[in-house]
Amino acid sequence: MVYQGFDREDGLWDIEAELTDVKTYGFSVPNERPFPANEPIHGLRIRVTLNNKMVIQDIATAMDDIPHPECAGAPHGMHKLIGQTMGPGWRKVINAHVGGTEGCTHLRELLFNMATAAYQTLPAGQWHRRVQAGEPQPEVTKPPYHLGQCHSWAYDSPTVQRAYPMFFKPKVVEGSGN
Repeated sequence: MVYQGFDREDGLWDIEAELTDVKTYGFSVPNERPFPANEPIHGLRIRVTLNNKMVIQDIATAMDDIPHPECAGAPHGMHKLIGQTMGPGWRKVINAHVGGTEGCTHLRELLFNMATAAYQTLPAGQWHRRVQAGEPQPEVTKPPYHLGQCHSWAYDSPTVQRAYPMFFKPKVVEGSGN
C-alpha cells in the first residue's frame, strides 16, 4: 500500500491510497479464471478530498485490476462518506457507511489508514501555507490528536516535552513521592 497527500491550489487536500496485490505463483479459484503469477490480482486506488477540518468533500475510486467481475460494484456506496470527518472514530464511520457487503474489504483497509496520511499531510501543510503567506501560527491551546497515540508522542515522552511542553506530563514513579 502506498499513501500520498497533496496540497491543492483551491485550498483543499487530496489524500491518495493505492493497493496492488501480486503473487509470485499462479493459482485459481474454483469456477473462476486462472490468476497468473506476477500479475496484479487487485489494483485499487482511492482519492479522498478533505477541507482544513478533515471533512470529506469528495471521494473517487479506481479499480483497475479486480479478481471477480462483481468487484466492480463494490465502490457504489463510497459517496456516503462525503460530509464525514476523518478523526476519532474513523473506523466506525467507515464500517457504518461501507462495512460488510456494502463495500470492499480492500477499499476499507485503504480508507482505515488514510487518516494517518491525512494527519501527516494537513497539519504540516497548513503550517507551511501560513509560513508562505507570512501569517502567524495559531496558539496551540489543546493537544493535537496524535498526542498519546504512539510511543514517541506519549504525554510523558521527550518528544512531547520538546514539541508541546504545555502538554508534557512527567511519568509518576510509584513510591518516589513525585
